[in-house]
Amino acid sequence: MLWSLITLAAYLAALWLYRRSGHHLLCLPVLTGTGLVLAALALAGTGYPVYAEATRVLRWLSGPAVIALAVPLYRQAALLRRLAVTLLAALAAGCLVSVLGTVALCWLLDTPMSFALSLAPKAATMPMALPAAERAGGVPAVAAMAVVATGVLSPLLAGPLLRWLWVAEGTEGGADGEVVRSFTLGLVAHAIGVARVLQTHPGSVAFAALALGVATSLVLVLLSRWV
Repeated sequence: MLWSLITLAAYLAALWLYRRSGHHLLCLPVLTGTGLVLAALALAGTGYPVYAEATRVLRWLSGPAVIALAVPLYRQAALLRRLAVTLLAALAAGCLVSVLGTVALCWLLDTPMSFALSLAPKAATMPMALPAAERAGGVPAVAAMAVVATGVLSPLLAGPLLRWLWVAEGTEGGADGEVVRSFTLGLVAHAIGVARVLQTHPGSVAFAALALGVATSLVLVLLSRWV
């Protein structure tokens, strides 16, 4: 119970900092909150297995939180059906580039295949990426770092890239620009991207949630080829 309370306190402190910073991406709660928890674990001399056991309830609650993303999907069902072919094509292309591109780059750099397979599920959510990497022959700890790095860096890089592609933001971009940005963040930045969309474009969070769910499934299917 103590570590659950410490984790919640760290999250609240990280959330306060994030809001005080004007929602700066480098102050994302997942980044600063994790840092606070790691600092507390180091000061207390507590290992991760003890922490994981003490926070089982919090990890269990992540399940209903993901399921709750079905609510915006239901509300936007008609629009999602109308754009189904376009969205699925974009998801397939994005997942292929994410997984196969990572493996190909690691092969070109002559890195061990276990390292490549650890990085490959970086676009999936953490609970899915770790066992998928392990089953494929990767290292879960490396996969965890890749998932966090992807979630933090993708929102930072997506903005300039989308502007370069003439996808405007805010009122200038209109509804289409908002949908593209939300979908992109859900695809490349998994749960962190969805959280960012909830703060910046709550009206199009269904597209981010769809991208998160389907992309995670496609990544797992692609990785299963190595099992």
